[in-house]
Amino acid sequence: MAFVDIQADLEHFAKLNVLIIDDNLLVHSTLKLALVELGIRSIKCSETAYYGLKLCEEMHFHIIICAFNVKSDKDGFHLLEELKFKGHVTKTTVLIFLSTETSESLVNSIVELQPDDFWVKPLTLKRVQDRFVHILQVKKQLFNIYQAMDDKAFSKAIYYADRHLTNDDLRIYHPNILRMKGDALLGLFELKDAENFYQELLKTYKYAWVQIGYVKSLLKQGRLAEINELLTTLIQKTETRFATHDLLAQYYIDAEEYELAYEEIKKATALSPRNIERNKKSWDLARLNHDHQGQYEATCNIAKNAKNSIHDSPVLLLNVIRAGIDLAITITDASSDKILKQSERYIKQLVHNYHDAHMFKTQIKIVRARLLNAQNQQVKARKIVETHVSLKPAPFIEDNLDTVKVFHELGMREDAVIMLDAIKKQIAGDSLTSQVVSKYVDQEREERTDIHFTPKQLNSMAVEYFQKKRLHPALKSLSQALQLSPKNVKLTLSLLKVLIVIKQNGELEDNDRELASKAFTMLNEAKLVGKYMNVFNDLKLKWQKADEFIN
Repeated sequence: MAFVDIQADLEHFAKLNVLIIDDNLLVHSTLKLALVELGIRSIKCSETAYYGLKLCEEMHFHIIICAFNVKSDKDGFHLLEELKFKGHVTKTTVLIFLSTETSESLVNSIVELQPDDFWVKPLTLKRVQDRFVHILQVKKQLFNIYQAMDDKAFSKAIYYADRHLTNDDLRIYHPNILRMKGDALLGLFELKDAENFYQELLKTYKYAWVQIGYVKSLLKQGRLAEINELLTTLIQKTETRFATHDLLAQYYIDAEEYELAYEEIKKATALSPRNIERNKKSWDLARLNHDHQGQYEATCNIAKNAKNSIHDSPVLLLNVIRAGIDLAITITDASSDKILKQSERYIKQLVHNYHDAHMFKTQIKIVRARLLNAQNQQVKARKIVETHVSLKPAPFIEDNLDTVKVFHELGMREDAVIMLDAIKKQIAGDSLTSQVVSKYVDQEREERTDIHFTPKQLNSMAVEYFQKKRLHPALKSLSQALQLSPKNVKLTLSLLKVLIVIKQNGELEDNDRELASKAFTMLNEAKLVGKYMNVFNDLKLKWQKADEFIN
């Protein structure tokens, strides 16, 4: 349908097509009654997201009213993602969300999708009609700006906005107009103009979007220090907390402060857990920061939240398996067996539950080999690799990274480095690869060249060295293990045990003292409880007494 037809249709209730997606038939009845009384005749209803999508493929809807939780299949968040992706929903579409919940995480998810309104059930006829008429009026009056924003014609949007802002008859819509103008300025990267624009608005308006827009304009200019106090305030407020953490995460990524970025993205993801791209960012930052537990949790969250969405794919479960093996080979006790057994179950699930799993034969062979190797079945693992895995790079970076890991874990280090070099070339030719993934590959290249074993293997080597009183080789093994798994409490405690004996022998050097200092700092920040706290307290006492031991 052409642009002019949509705009003209909004002027007449009788010409509007409305779609209601909700699994509650009572909601259908209430909304239909309210809309029919307004003069709307074309109303389609669906109890499922699947049928709602089918209807959108058959006809154009001016208004879509959708429950956030459509229990029968995918939820409203992922449904809208798909509707937007397929072009069925644009900024000129009137979009209304329904929900019985008002939890912070749900509200954050809804705000991200920027609907025109959010109605809390149960619904009343009068409220539905009043809100509907108001929302439709806004859409009609500001249609040209919405259209320009849809087309990313930001200069045109600003032109229309400035014209509307001079019209006193549109004063009631000025906040909507101003919000889109601010978005357009940021879209054009006119950051100084955006800063001045939001700074002026702050004198009049207290809306959350004004404060967030102002913060974004300054962060994009790298001016964090100027707004520290404001950021503290916004993080404490429910309506701005999520957006502030999200903006800070991107700021720290741009500044290459990846540890701080990771802390912020974890907070943002917890506050709005359904966004797959944000979960992916959390996964990438977890890997870069050697947080194997966080990496595993992020891949599990992606697979869980993407179920039945446009993002759903066997690759998501494959990534859970990969992250599970990554985690298991960093764990130095029997708990790694539980994760490996779960990974084994996931492999069976992947093969049996996905009809297109045959397209991932090589990837599945590689995770099987990695799993066997982690279970100390190196001969079987090597046979799989030698039979089914080549040095020819695959089209996808994640597949190639897993090939690097299996080569490295089986001691095929030259092949691992060759594959890493191929990945670097692949990234250089891929403008879509994120800065974080590129940095992670650099880190992998360096570490897998310098460190030849997994944290679990290095810990076993350290134990053997320590028993034979070869303290410095034990220290080196543990230091390398901690480079790969820096938050591992057991490895850090073992490192301190070795350093204490070295100190008692009077052989402690300056770099050893620095290692000890980092270890104490990490353990103090780890908030230990139970037996780990008892061991740590005992080691602190032994460290202090080691000076007396020498004297």
